[in-house]
Amino acid sequence: VQLQASGGGLVQAGDSLRLSCAASGRFLSTYAMAWFRQAPGQEREFVAAVSYNGGMTWYADSLKGRITISRDNAKNTVFLHMNSLKPEDSAVYYCGAQRSTYYSGSWAIAYWGQGTLVTVSS
Repeated sequence: VQLQASGGGLVQAGDSLRLSCAASGRFLSTYAMAWFRQAPGQEREFVAAVSYNGGMTWYADSLKGRITISRDNAKNTVFLHMNSLKPEDSAVYYCGAQRSTYYSGSWAIAYWGQGTLVTVSS
């Protein structure tokens, strides 16, 4: 399984951004998918996750209301929509895949993408 994250860039505070994670490999439509982020000097943190069919989602409490995760299994792509971006949202955003249908936690992520950098200026 290979994951390719894209969509990052330099934006201003208050802007919106949509990240994409294109996946290749077998059985992807049966995998839960997730987004994490890591700011400089900080640990990687959970952002959002979606079940294999998009029917269930999980969000970091601190980001609820500003982000939406979705997936298009026909295109093997997972999206992360972020609104009202803040400078503290600046980080490298990673997508991950879990080899089961519902998200269990970061420990269960089996595959990671390379990350896409989001920089939010004030």
